[in-house]
Amino acid sequence: MMYKAKFIECDQDLSGDLDVMDVKYLLQKLGQAKTHLEVISMIKEVDSTHKDAINYRDFVRMMLGPKSSILKIILLFEGLGKPKEKPKGPPPKRDLASLP
Repeated sequence: MMYKAKFIECDQDLSGDLDVMDVKYLLQKLGQAKTHLEVISMIKEVDSTHKDAINYRDFVRMMLGPKSSILKIILLFEGLGKPKEKPKGPPPKRDLASLP
């Protein structure tokens, strides 16, 4: 996908998230250089994980907008390629409060 390639290109430290320096690099590449504080403010606007970094989901949401059906399709296909991890160990104990 086009967005995945751009995200990977901007993730210079290969951490899986775009931190302040990665976003500064992206903005400089686009000719929109910003100060460190401006970049931090921009990241906080879209960071849904509160890690002061932009993950791939936040990146696509930022590019397409939060209510885009294209966003849902992209994230669906990205998720299909990942194997589902089965929980390890015995199942957790349940009580009446945890029942639906």
